[in-house]
Amino acid sequence: MLRYNHIINLKNSIKSPKIREFFVLYCMSEDKKKNNDYGADAITVLEGLDPVRKRPGMYIGSTSSAGLHHLIWEVVDNSIDEAMAGYATQVSVSLLPDGMVSEADNGRGIPVDKMKTTGVSALETVLTKLHAGGKFGGGGYKVSGGLHGVGVSVVNALSEYLKAEVRRDGKSFEQEYKKGIPQKPVKAVGNSKETGTTITFKPDATIFTELEFNWGKILDRLRQQSYLTKGITISVFDKRDGHRPKKYKFHFEGGIKSYIKSLHRNKTVKNETIFYIDKDIKDCKIEVALQYNDEYNETVLSFANNIHNPEGGTHMIGFRTALTRTLNNYARNKNLLKEKQENLSGEDVREGLTAIISVKLPDPQFEGQTKGKLGNTEMKTYVEQIFGEAFNTFLEEHPKEGEAIVGKCVLSAQARLAARTARATILRKGALEGMTLPGKLADCSSRHPEECELYIVEGDSAGGSAKQGRNRKFQAILPLRGKILNVERARLDKMLANTEIKNLVIALGTNIDDQVDLDKLRYHRIIIMTDADVDGAHIRTLLLTLFFRHFPTLVTGGHIYIAQPPLYQLRKGTSVRYAYSDEEKDQIIIELGGNLKDAEIGEEDDEGETLEIEGETEENEAEEENSKKGKGDKKTNTKINIQRYKGLGEMNPSQLWETTMDPEKRIVKQVTVEDAAKADQIFDMLMGDNVAPRKNFITTHAKKVENLDI
Repeated sequence: MLRYNHIINLKNSIKSPKIREFFVLYCMSEDKKKNNDYGADAITVLEGLDPVRKRPGMYIGSTSSAGLHHLIWEVVDNSIDEAMAGYATQVSVSLLPDGMVSEADNGRGIPVDKMKTTGVSALETVLTKLHAGGKFGGGGYKVSGGLHGVGVSVVNALSEYLKAEVRRDGKSFEQEYKKGIPQKPVKAVGNSKETGTTITFKPDATIFTELEFNWGKILDRLRQQSYLTKGITISVFDKRDGHRPKKYKFHFEGGIKSYIKSLHRNKTVKNETIFYIDKDIKDCKIEVALQYNDEYNETVLSFANNIHNPEGGTHMIGFRTALTRTLNNYARNKNLLKEKQENLSGEDVREGLTAIISVKLPDPQFEGQTKGKLGNTEMKTYVEQIFGEAFNTFLEEHPKEGEAIVGKCVLSAQARLAARTARATILRKGALEGMTLPGKLADCSSRHPEECELYIVEGDSAGGSAKQGRNRKFQAILPLRGKILNVERARLDKMLANTEIKNLVIALGTNIDDQVDLDKLRYHRIIIMTDADVDGAHIRTLLLTLFFRHFPTLVTGGHIYIAQPPLYQLRKGTSVRYAYSDEEKDQIIIELGGNLKDAEIGEEDDEGETLEIEGETEENEAEEENSKKGKGDKKTNTKINIQRYKGLGEMNPSQLWETTMDPEKRIVKQVTVEDAAKADQIFDMLMGDNVAPRKNFITTHAKKVENLDI
């Protein structure tokens, strides 16, 4: 069949109405014949691991860096399950040359005897069959995280090579696979006094768009697993080609108490003694640790069977209910709340709180494949009962710390009332519905939020260029005057007194903090556009702190972006090129025939930093002809003009549109949060009151800074 647009062109070229009508009817009949060919023969059945290779995103989320690292998580989770069952104490992960990864434990080892149901060994069944494992029938694991049964089989399917080694029953067994297909049956290769499993694999380059493992990301994940599995030792090795050999070992006898200490490394705490409870109830295990600090934000992380639940769930609800009730009862009994004072709210008791809730249960019910939220209703009752009783006892046994905690909560309640007044005064209903938008906001004409974007621009000069260069239909501009307030150490009433923050909140339309309503978001893309210098980086950090602390759902929802303006403009004759990095600048100079030895930015003139270097150009046809005839043999030289942009205001509106705002050409980076606890620590270090950690960070990384503007 002809393509649709070709058919339309042919139809329009036919002048006779009758012939044109006949042509259309003919095409419709042919299309109907084609659709009627759909029958049983058109149905494709994917067997074994074929569905995984055909649709990898359904099993690991994506084929980018996140999906690549997910392979390691799946294999490690099996070893953690062995540890939670009490059979493994050692886990190791090694990044090897040629993109290989090896993961080993000293657990029981995957069974290798033949299964009656499949006719092959249990090892081969686990590695080649989806939903096969020891986590379904109840005989293998009482508690486990990988309950979908697709973990190690998915790793096998998405690896161009995988080798499984099992140590059990006094022997050592192994089997090799290529793209999920076993090359030989399981065979014994020797004797072994040890037990355990080693999985070595190489991700398939035809599946993944990225093949470089991130060392820091792996360390963060395995460190977290060490905290959650008290007493386990996890070793990590970097043996890759071109990398300096590295080794880390994690072992935390304190478990989640050590996790709390780590999260509070640079903070001033209210209760020196960390509250901790570890208790079994029926077939479940409840483990909670908490400590208060003198800041205004809460960090509460919840886990079920060592799986992080970013959306919380029933265990989080039980914890919050018990926390609010227990602190109110204690405050009333100790006369820390006056009779006329209203009870502390959930928001009040969570200010400055850092807590870890870790539950282990035999049959967890998660919402969605990502396991972001726990749904077991019984866990609410269990956590509420166990934690509530233990926390009340803790407060009674530590009266000074109990008084400090309640005092912190009372101050929070007073600030909440002041913030409520400020919110009511400033964020009127009409303002948030767009009736009274900030005067500095150059709004767009579209009223469809999904196609609208808001540029937050540094300075009135850049704001003026952006307003002139933008597409008025879907691009809105909000210029900022100077640096906004550092919200890391400011309460809501003080924040809303800041004009720039108030204008931003009104422009977004979502309200702020716990009252954020994404359905009222006026722009689905919020783009931070600042200068490529130290001040610009500082303003960008201040804005990211504001969004992370007070608009977290905008970050997790993927609405926050950072614009990437060019660093250089290179002009040779009528040709104009832009470079977004020093490497790209050097490449363009070479392409334009320039000399890199001369490519050093010179003194700053009125239009920014500029440099002119010599560059060769090709001769025109007339010059070539003259050269052949001996009439000329000289090549012409044209200078390459390089301008270093230190600010957005140095670009005229057309340049700003072409380089930074045109959706067809611009580069923007989406802001995401992979590890909320680590992000919290970074913001606290960079923007908090404690100077020592920030000074240490600066001195440690100072040599890595390039193009520092002083």
